[in-house]
Amino acid sequence: MAPMEDDGIDAVRAMLGAKARPVGWVERRARIAEVGGAWPLADDIELEAVDAGGVPAEWSRAPGAGTAGVLLFLHGGGYCSGSIVSHRTMAAEAGRAAGLPTLAVDYRLAPEHPFPAAIDDATTAWEWLVAEGHRPGEIIVGGDSAGGGLSLALWQRLQRSGRSGPAGLWLVSPWTDLTLSGASMDDNDAVDPLLHRAYLAELAAAYLPADVPRDDPRVSPLFADLTGLPPTLVQVGTDETLLDDAVRLARAAAAAGADIQLHAFPRMIHAFPLWNAVLADARRALTEFGDFARARLR
Repeated sequence: MAPMEDDGIDAVRAMLGAKARPVGWVERRARIAEVGGAWPLADDIELEAVDAGGVPAEWSRAPGAGTAGVLLFLHGGGYCSGSIVSHRTMAAEAGRAAGLPTLAVDYRLAPEHPFPAAIDDATTAWEWLVAEGHRPGEIIVGGDSAGGGLSLALWQRLQRSGRSGPAGLWLVSPWTDLTLSGASMDDNDAVDPLLHRAYLAELAAAYLPADVPRDDPRVSPLFADLTGLPPTLVQVGTDETLLDDAVRLARAAAAAGADIQLHAFPRMIHAFPLWNAVLADARRALTEFGDFARARLR
């Protein structure tokens, strides 16, 4: 049998395993910035820091980015880490793939700023975009991990208030169930280099006030009423403990009548499009997102 083509995942796993797991929020935040920026941003990306209604944000634009739409990007990090810096390459290259400018949001983090600070900031950034002249039907909202959960939470908040929502949602390795009830939480524990039950439980405890149950649909959108969900693209790796968060969300959304696509990438790990410089499947995922975004904004 011919040897398996090198898809780059071994290099990413080696990079992630090169240091001991960080302890404490300061070290964890520094580490996610380090691994997220392990391969540099392309030289042709234009960056612009902005104040999005009081929320720090950053535009990224690749050459040829159009003006008829925008990607509102919400980074991952378990609501307790991650930033514009850690996810800059993913956000910028997603915009390139879709031919869109990307607005990445530096929402407030727990435990200093627990729920609902993150969704409040995402909503403020949305409202700022609309005030700046971007119609809801010209906005794609997306993110990875907790950012995927936030994307769904933002859609829910807009829907509950009777406002128009985004043209589509892009959810990469979304964290949709803070009760941690998916079978893959244990089935994939030995192959996931990033997320494990104890760590996720710690993140959930830091994010949620005592009076907010972990199955509250605002924080665990797997349990939300998904009727009216806009067209949604879900991408996940098969080697993730959060695999079932994506699979069960897709099933629930389909049962609610949503237009939802699920793509599980073999051997890929959590939030794999972060490392699009070296992962062939990460680049394929971004191309797939670009096609999805163009179809939604056509």
